[in-house]
Amino acid sequence: MSEIVVYEPVAPVADASSKSGARFDNLEGKVVGFIDNAKPNFNPLVDDLAELLKSRYGVADIVKHRKPGQVPVAEGVLQDMVQRCDAVVTGSGD
Repeated sequence: MSEIVVYEPVAPVADASSKSGARFDNLEGKVVGFIDNAKPNFNPLVDDLAELLKSRYGVADIVKHRKPGQVPVAEGVLQDMVQRCDAVVTGSGD
């Protein structure tokens, strides 16, 4: 008889000591950054989200950075985002 190995595809629960980012009661007056990872359709998605965040949630400004491809974001860009933004969204859109 052969042995069958079954793996459970569940990620481990995060350690309670891990730190999460700042929480906001609302986004009014905040600056939101987007790091576009150059995947198809993410740029138009960011444009739509930026408009929605400003018109519906009172976001003061949007900062966008588009990476040249599927590479890590440059340290200088990260530092710029930290200095200029209250929150940053990264993502993909295929």
